[in-house]
Amino acid sequence: MRFDIITVLPDLLQSPFAHSILQRAQKKGIAEIHVHNLREYATNKQKSVDDYPFGGGSGMVMAIPPFAACIEKLKAEREYDEVIFMSPDGKTFNQEIANELSGLNNVIILCGHYKGIDQRIRDIYVTREISIGDYVLSGGELPAAVLVDAVIRLIPGVLNDETSALSDSFQGDLLDAPIYTRPADWQGHKVPEILLSGHEAKINEWRHEQALKRTQERRPDLLK
Repeated sequence: MRFDIITVLPDLLQSPFAHSILQRAQKKGIAEIHVHNLREYATNKQKSVDDYPFGGGSGMVMAIPPFAACIEKLKAEREYDEVIFMSPDGKTFNQEIANELSGLNNVIILCGHYKGIDQRIRDIYVTREISIGDYVLSGGELPAAVLVDAVIRLIPGVLNDETSALSDSFQGDLLDAPIYTRPADWQGHKVPEILLSGHEAKINEWRHEQALKRTQERRPDLLK
């Protein structure tokens, strides 16, 4: 799977993709992450990518030409399944969307900045708008990193144990059950006996019951 991320702050995205699972996925050739500096597509001497908003108002607006030039160049090289704009007024990102996106081949992600981007970019090029929550950040780079991380770990072959992602929180609309590791008894705090029994069916039943209980207590909205 290939991600092409368009941003004015490419350095901000270097570290999130250079470690752990995302790094291994790239080294295995399972995922590709390409970060494009939007300023390289600006045509003026200052390499500016923003301008004042029509009608007045505070803040600067990201202009059409640099985005259009970068997107058109990428589309001339390959077909893309989605062009995603990370926006606080997009659909809230969740595990279901991550599962859906993990089955795609090529995705472009647009990172906004300043006051926002010219609406015509959204009208002409964007196929989906996604938010990571009801709050505003300085730009779309951190949301883009969140989305890429959540999606790539679902691709077969990325995790050493491919069943691990299937038991994560929010898979099947449930939070994950409590998990434990050694020592079995730490200062009198013991691991539930069922997990030490070796009885797989009963352990799975216990985990489902605990997941359901935790979801009812913390996120009852998921059960609706």
